[in-house]
Amino acid sequence: MIESLRNIFAVTELRNRVLFTLGLLAVYRVGNHIPTPGVNSAALAELARQMQNTMFGLYDMFSGGNLSRVTIFALGIMPYISASIILQLLTVVWPYLERLSKEGELGRRKITQYTRYGTLLLSVVQAFTIALFLERQTNIVGGLPLVYEPGWGFRLLTVLTLTTGTMFIMWLGEQITERGIGNGMSLIIFAGIVVGLPSAVVTTLDQLRTGQMGPLRLVFLLLMMVLVIGAIVFIERGQRRVTVQYAKRVVGRRMYGGSSTHLPLKVNTGGVIPVIFASSLLAFPATFAGAAEPGGWLDTVVQQLAWGMPLYNLLYIVLIVFFAYFYTAIIFNPDDVAENMRKYGGFIPGIRPGKRTAEHIDTILTRITLVGAIYLALVAILPEFLIAGFKVAPIPFIGETLDAALPRFVTEGMGLTFYFGGTSLLIVVGVAMDTVQQIESQLIMRHYDGFMKKTRIRGRRG
Repeated sequence: MIESLRNIFAVTELRNRVLFTLGLLAVYRVGNHIPTPGVNSAALAELARQMQNTMFGLYDMFSGGNLSRVTIFALGIMPYISASIILQLLTVVWPYLERLSKEGELGRRKITQYTRYGTLLLSVVQAFTIALFLERQTNIVGGLPLVYEPGWGFRLLTVLTLTTGTMFIMWLGEQITERGIGNGMSLIIFAGIVVGLPSAVVTTLDQLRTGQMGPLRLVFLLLMMVLVIGAIVFIERGQRRVTVQYAKRVVGRRMYGGSSTHLPLKVNTGGVIPVIFASSLLAFPATFAGAAEPGGWLDTVVQQLAWGMPLYNLLYIVLIVFFAYFYTAIIFNPDDVAENMRKYGGFIPGIRPGKRTAEHIDTILTRITLVGAIYLALVAILPEFLIAGFKVAPIPFIGETLDAALPRFVTEGMGLTFYFGGTSLLIVVGVAMDTVQQIESQLIMRHYDGFMKKTRIRGRRG
């Protein structure tokens, strides 16, 4: 490991990319300490503790704790993710966007531009709903209002501040993707989750000290986490290898082909994207409920979609499975793969080239994607089973019911149960593996040993 880290800094370009990525992530974390003007910080801290909407905790996790403190980065990167979902869904039903997606680099740039516009629009709407929600929260701590001077001045300032913060985060993510290492948007979410890891460990140790969690239960929980992390790594690296043979062909005086290779089909082609997309869509009702009048039908919908409710779990699983297939269909086209194989004389043994090959690949991809989607759904709902099944739950405050304590526990952080389970675990492990793989490929291209040692094959000279 030490030798691999030394190799990273031995390559000038790779070293600059890594330092550039770390620098921009540090800039992102600086924004975590800049509050939105006009908000009572003491009352806001009490509000975060008393929040009954459990989706608040999940959304706050994605923003790295910025939402609960209403910093300038309170919206996080979620508006960009939501805009990406909308654009990708429209690509399927809108012929204009479908044509753009097939025009190569120019079309992708146009779609990226539309995604930015969508991000701006969603940021304005969500920032306005947050401003209205904050104005309606009164008598939180000792009768002090949450907002010092409510009104249109506060609303416009909040919209301007939060929207600018989101657009700046989007720019940081794009710069990391282009000039750094790894996917910028994923790394920003990764940084927001990992920063809460120390407090999660402290919370778990405090639960152990106060008797909320016994030693045997903690050992069992840690063992289960290790097994789940191992399962995630195993599935994420799992692939179905389809044998492909290339016929011999003569071009000029040289003979090409005659070799046998394989087409790797990943079990989880979409990675953590389906889980992030599903979480983002489920957070929409909770976002707009803050601007609606209390006691309306939207509050009823939000209560049914609260974390741990049967409807929430059902929709969460359905959306994960849907986006697993949807995202796979977007980034992998069996028809294009079959056509490219046919052009270069490749074929799958026992399968006719062309349409039959595309159908064969599509059948295999459909089956393994189902396995990947079920795996994503199981890991995503893991925290609920850990809390409900193994009684890893908080002790209620004096005068507080367990129904009120559970959302508080989610909002404040469920210790290792939350940060090493479900969505957070998938994102942390998935993004870490993707980033290490990119660094690995950069090192191997420059003839350095990476983190995963490979067998060197020496060729003969001449």
